[in-house]
Amino acid sequence: MGPDRPIEGEDEDMIRVEGSVYRPGDPGYDAERDGFQLHGQHRPDVIVAAAGAADVRAAVEYAVERGLPVAVQASGHGLAETAEGGVLISTRAMDGVRVDPAAGTAWVEAGARWEKVIAEAGRHGLAPPSGSSPNVGAVGYTLGGGMGLLARQYGYAADHVRAFEVVTADGRARQVTPGDELFRALLGGGGNFGVVTGMEIGLLPVARLYGGGLYFDSTAEVLEAWRAWTETVPDELTSAIAMVPLPDAPVIPEPLRGRHVTHVRVAYTGDAESGERLVAPLRSAGEVLMERLGDMPYTESHTISDDPPHPHAYAGAGTLLTELDSAAAFAVAGPSAEVPTVLQVRHLGGALAKPSPAVIGHREARYVLHVVAGLDDPDTPGGPGAQDVEAVRAYQRRQMDALGGVGTFLNFHCGPATESEVAAAYDPDVYQDLRRLKATYDPANTFRLNHNIPPASA
Repeated sequence: MGPDRPIEGEDEDMIRVEGSVYRPGDPGYDAERDGFQLHGQHRPDVIVAAAGAADVRAAVEYAVERGLPVAVQASGHGLAETAEGGVLISTRAMDGVRVDPAAGTAWVEAGARWEKVIAEAGRHGLAPPSGSSPNVGAVGYTLGGGMGLLARQYGYAADHVRAFEVVTADGRARQVTPGDELFRALLGGGGNFGVVTGMEIGLLPVARLYGGGLYFDSTAEVLEAWRAWTETVPDELTSAIAMVPLPDAPVIPEPLRGRHVTHVRVAYTGDAESGERLVAPLRSAGEVLMERLGDMPYTESHTISDDPPHPHAYAGAGTLLTELDSAAAFAVAGPSAEVPTVLQVRHLGGALAKPSPAVIGHREARYVLHVVAGLDDPDTPGGPGAQDVEAVRAYQRRQMDALGGVGTFLNFHCGPATESEVAAAYDPDVYQDLRRLKATYDPANTFRLNHNIPPASA
């Protein structure tokens, strides 16, 4: 598969790229469409494995000329809408990272994952505003806002972007910077306005931190103890709590095997001695089954949450909360939950509550709750099938409603979102402005295979 690959078998219907082009049945088609999310994978008519921005332009022009929708995938963690037909632009080969230590910035191409940015920045004693998993694509994460390990001190990842290069539906490659209305729309507006081929992002003056976790048996009392503790900590400490059902398997540390555990996760940029003092009150929340806390380089920050590194099938939803009802949250994901669920609650506030150019809504929220349920691949014999998947999602939506959320956090929404759920991620006037900008830059809604913001009607 190389340049000038015929798309539909007609010599005049060519797409000229330096990368590769695949159609269903081609060797490499399935490998290129694979992502971290194994449920509802894309099945496009055409995959363009882009080697650079010029290939992205060619793919967008091809799609627009034929009225085809465009999906974009780097790591495939944030799969929202499945492409059934249309064009998939795979950016995984566009993984360049350049750090400017004097300016404290990094240029990050569309397919680069945080692990590469973390490693490059770490060589200079710097860190990106990355999240719990190093395997996530940096650009897609940032377009959704990006709530990182140090978010209470430094804000959203979107708050640190200096510039984007983006290909819009008219085939133009644009560089947009602060003051440009398109720049602002990209800071939390997701992939609705074009295909971002690279971004310049500010790095953080962080080389090390005190972090890790405490593990308890899951009880509502542990969750409530963490909630009360969050009211006492400084902005330099960002934490989360997760309730996780663990199998009785050799891969699980012996103290945790076969238990429903609560994992308190801590990232603190102060010194280790101060970190120990801050965390000490949590130990009285219950019997500590296992402890992993200590001083670490930021390059090891992925060990704090210890997110699953291997692709799997899952469905998830996220909601922003002004208050956390510990008993209600425990009922959603405790050992007796109707649907076996992993629940994570992150503590907000601090820099996350401050105004910024980004379009991220509900900055008054104090917590964000994320529920994830594992799924079997419905294409696998014995899997749950589409009806069961929808039942899981319906359960998650009911539980989110019961917890009194003030809005959706789309970075944590795994799978299709309704129009009202997308709208609920933004303040109402901001959402209407985003619809206006969508009508300006993508009136045909070419970029709709995402958490879609529809263009405003004329």
